[in-house]
Amino acid sequence: MSDRKEHEKQHGAAIAHNAADIWGWGSPSGQVRAKRRSQLLIQYGRITKDSSVLDIGCGTGIFSRYFAEAGAKVTAIDISTDLLEQAKRETTQPITYILGDAENFPFDDRTFDVVVGSSVLHHLNPEIALKEIFRVLKPGGFVAFAEPNMMNPQIAIQKNIPFIKKMLGDSPDERAFVKGQAKRLLTNAGFTNVLVFPYDFLHPLVPKIFIKPISSLSRLLEKIPLIKEIAGSLVMAGRKPL
Repeated sequence: MSDRKEHEKQHGAAIAHNAADIWGWGSPSGQVRAKRRSQLLIQYGRITKDSSVLDIGCGTGIFSRYFAEAGAKVTAIDISTDLLEQAKRETTQPITYILGDAENFPFDDRTFDVVVGSSVLHHLNPEIALKEIFRVLKPGGFVAFAEPNMMNPQIAIQKNIPFIKKMLGDSPDERAFVKGQAKRLLTNAGFTNVLVFPYDFLHPLVPKIFIKPISSLSRLLEKIPLIKEIAGSLVMAGRKPL
């Protein structure tokens, strides 16, 4: 096993007890961000009640549960035993959790209608992972991911300065993407109808009283050329040809 994968296992063990807070999903504004992110992934992944969905790098199942609430049949995979145990404790929906490697899936070819993930590709070798994702998707299936945007100043600092990365709870090998790079990764993996766009200026530390006005401001900033390019996240989506 590579050092990077071993680091991810160790990282999962270290944060499992408070992963939502470390990832920024536990605060009031973080919960608003998570709900919106799930809606975008459902929209661009074309997830419906009839979809068989693979959620990769599912962590504690925060987004797996949103996909299940949309009526999808959800299989969720993560490399961390500790995170999966936490996911199982927090889940009441009929989600199948599997311990496994997103660069070497234990699934047959053409198994899923949708492969989706939140903040996972930047932990992986994306070329290898996307090749595997392409393999397990049915023809005409969709992918949708939300990943950190390297053009965002905080993200750039956090992902590139080791002591800040450690202080903020990142794993040592994770990175972020820029829009053009994300498009090339999906295109080179064989996906068509590729769409990548930046979104989200709502920070997880925003006090509850300010969430609504800053959310409205965020939607406005996402429409302004140049300004939108420094939003905190990227949505990446595509389709496997028929």
